[in-house]
Amino acid sequence: MTHPDRTLSAPSNTHSIGVGYIVWIFGFMGAHRFYFGKPITGTIWFFTLGLLLIGWIVDLFLIPSMARQADWRFKPGPIDYTVAWLLLTFLGLFGIHRFYLGKWLTGLLWLVTGGLFGFGWLWDLWTLNEQVSSVNAAAERA
Repeated sequence: MTHPDRTLSAPSNTHSIGVGYIVWIFGFMGAHRFYFGKPITGTIWFFTLGLLLIGWIVDLFLIPSMARQADWRFKPGPIDYTVAWLLLTFLGLFGIHRFYLGKWLTGLLWLVTGGLFGFGWLWDLWTLNEQVSSVNAAAERA
């Protein structure tokens, strides 16, 4: 299996299966799906309580494949996905995850506006994996 941005070498471990199982506990709210870069189904899980808990239970068996897909999809580098997600989850309204990504101006903006009144935090919930991947790709080119 090859990915357009990768050679035939094995993917790196960008997303932890162990963390995936830990956030699966809150997966009926879509947490594990957001972590593995599946924001659309994460949102569906959030509003339907994990498809009335049925999808949540099925996901218990799908986490290893979701982790593999994320490992192929997202770029490894100096920014750790799990750290970025922890910062977003617990300190996202203060923009701490943006400081971690080196986005100082928007980090300050998030800090003084409560994550742009929560809407920026929601945007980051949808796009954090891509943001980290972009920063990691830029670091590789430098």
